[in-house]
Amino acid sequence: MKIALPHSPYNRIDLFEAAGFEVVEGSTRSTEEMIDLLGDADGAQVGTLPLTSREVLEACPKLKVVSRMGVGVDSIDLEAATELGVLACNVPGVNTTEVADHAVAMLLGLTRRLVDATNTTRAGQWSENRRLTGEYQRSVRRIAGHTIGIIGFGNIGRAFATRIRGFGPASITAYDPYVPQSTADLYGVRMVDFGELLSSADFITIHCSSTEETRHIIDSNALGRMKSTALLVNTSRGPVVNGAALANALSEGQIEAAALDVTEIEPIDAQDPLLGLPNMMVTPHIAGFSPTFLEECPIMQAENIVRVLTGHPPHGLANPEVIKTIAVMRSVDPGRWDGVPEFSTALAV
Repeated sequence: MKIALPHSPYNRIDLFEAAGFEVVEGSTRSTEEMIDLLGDADGAQVGTLPLTSREVLEACPKLKVVSRMGVGVDSIDLEAATELGVLACNVPGVNTTEVADHAVAMLLGLTRRLVDATNTTRAGQWSENRRLTGEYQRSVRRIAGHTIGIIGFGNIGRAFATRIRGFGPASITAYDPYVPQSTADLYGVRMVDFGELLSSADFITIHCSSTEETRHIIDSNALGRMKSTALLVNTSRGPVVNGAALANALSEGQIEAAALDVTEIEPIDAQDPLLGLPNMMVTPHIAGFSPTFLEECPIMQAENIVRVLTGHPPHGLANPEVIKTIAVMRSVDPGRWDGVPEFSTALAV
């Protein structure tokens, strides 16, 4: 079987070769290049861009599994993958630590005004501008005694809750329609509805997936329901926040400040209004990265593909309904699944 990998110094070709698979590497800077590389592959590793779209999937008749780096799978057309009998795998938990740490760091950056204070000092204004120094002293804030609101209480939201508890917040609330209070109890978190979280939280951090349900969940209406002193952090996915609405809310003082590691369009345009706001902090979608992540993620990506093609469950499966599709295909015309071992019943359908 053939495995297609986008060029990367972190690829674990050895894991595929040990399993007896042929490996091809190539450029995937465009949809056309992606189709050219994956066209006759049985399995492939994919990233954020270009999108693993229906066009790509339909052009790859032998493809059985794609393994996405990281946790998110919003770059894969899950409906098309399920319809065509292609497993869309991810590597859950691989960078939970990094993203949770980054979210805490961004919140601390806002509450302690670290970027402003650093720039002021570099500009030689420590002693020259006592008024500015005094303004910082009056505006920095403590986390202790305030309410934390977490939107999305999966692995990363829970990791954030565990970390932030050490700062002594008055309470930690979370909104996630798919998580019961019994689970939140394990983390000392109270589940609330979306409206209550928006209106009661002093500091809000977002850790949900990017879906049609969550697209622009933070819009002008949501921002208008927040406290004027609220701080907003997003390390999840860009489309969750309406960038234009956020820029307007920040410029008009509807909320105090915000920090984003992700934006609706990436990379963010240098002329985007968000970048010109003094109460806005943006990092270039780096929350999930570290040397440890870069070492472990390709291993789990490779293991997903090897496991699937040898009849074993992957680390993560974003479209479990595809197992039913494959079962029907095997009973009628196996097509791309001809000769591949049956899947383990350990896969949850």
